[in-house]
Amino acid sequence: MLAKFIQEQRKKHNLTQEFLASEIGISRPTYMQIEQGERDLTITEARKLADIFSIAFTNFLQGKDSSAIVKIEKSKKSAKETEQEIRISVPQKNLNKFKEVLLYVLSKVGSKPNVGETVLYKLLYFIDFDYYEKFEEQLIGATYIKNHFGPTPVEFKAIVDDMIKKGEIAKVESKYFNHAQKKYLPVRDPDLTKLKDARELRHIDEVLARLSDKNAAELSVYSHEDVPWLVAEDNKPLDYEAVFYRAPKTSVRNYDEQD
Repeated sequence: MLAKFIQEQRKKHNLTQEFLASEIGISRPTYMQIEQGERDLTITEARKLADIFSIAFTNFLQGKDSSAIVKIEKSKKSAKETEQEIRISVPQKNLNKFKEVLLYVLSKVGSKPNVGETVLYKLLYFIDFDYYEKFEEQLIGATYIKNHFGPTPVEFKAIVDDMIKKGEIAKVESKYFNHAQKKYLPVRDPDLTKLKDARELRHIDEVLARLSDKNAAELSVYSHEDVPWLVAEDNKPLDYEAVFYRAPKTSVRNYDEQD
């Protein structure tokens, strides 16, 4: 039953009924009727929910969960992809670096009123993909999928849930211009020894200085103009190599300079 499937997806993604109602343009009581099976979705509403849950539209209508599933592993394993889902194993080394970069970002800009979960997604994306364009090396090396709101790091939820359990960050429910917002605040200082060198830290600072004052909508629009997002298939990973085909608006590398 689609109503039950929608309710399960909302709870899986830790979203409120009020937030989803606002995102698809209806009142909360009307949304509640959808979850209770008392009202059918319009095509437009269904597409918006599928995008929010990062599920292919046809799979959403059939009540199939095609969103990315992330497992945190203690040792390196190869990524396994099937038609219905993407399973990504996060090596411990990358997991630790992801945590410390996230803590550093939160310590620098997490208290800004505009910096909720969606903004964090985009900041991490540009930290990763800009670094790869400039230096042809990975910084975090996270996996980002294409959805309606822009690139989304599939490792984020599993890693953040783990950090909350360990008391490394705190989750705060808030509002930003009457929209529900999930914020995360650091509980401990980042361990910057997990970064390879000063170049990585300098790069993160540059991305934050350039983008951290933008709100979620502005960053989503900006990310939609980036070639890795443009050429990716819906709900599929973005290719790091696509940064070398960026347009001037999003490119951060001076290709006129000699390497």
